[in-house]
Amino acid sequence: MVKPGKIVAVDELKTKLEKAQGVVLVDYRGLNVGSLTNLRRRLDESEGEFRVVKNTLTIIAARDIGLEDLEQYLEGPTAIAFAYEDPAEVARIINDFTREFRELGIKGGTLLGKVIGPDDVRSLAVLPPRDVMLGHVAAAFAAPMSGFARALSGIITSFAYAVDAVRRQKEETAA
Repeated sequence: MVKPGKIVAVDELKTKLEKAQGVVLVDYRGLNVGSLTNLRRRLDESEGEFRVVKNTLTIIAARDIGLEDLEQYLEGPTAIAFAYEDPAEVARIINDFTREFRELGIKGGTLLGKVIGPDDVRSLAVLPPRDVMLGHVAAAFAAPMSGFARALSGIITSFAYAVDAVRRQKEETAA
């Protein structure tokens, strides 16, 4: 018989997995409570969440929402970092923590509903922050428009100089 508490835990995990834009699975063996608290605090600041989970409940939740491939990364002690806003930021925080604390290991994760491996999580971690990427996109869109504006301005300026030169020439011939 399934305990009601486990049903609630699976439903909560399903909700969090569906809500999160990205998830990073980590092996937290060897970390002390202070380190885990520090990691939780840093993730909270970036709209993330860190939870130690039971693998069996996570497997059930992942299967229910179509993330069966996540099961391969759910062995041994597992914690999940949920990224609700910026998956790259959460991956960066986890990746930085793995440099500080060698005990913490990246197992895998998800990105926008697709399962990714540990190398993909590390690649995600080196992406620039969301604000910087949006700035690059805005600049890419603005570049052709500003180039067109400069070209148009140059044509108008050249036309104004030509009209002024004709005016001066007519004044000289009239004088």
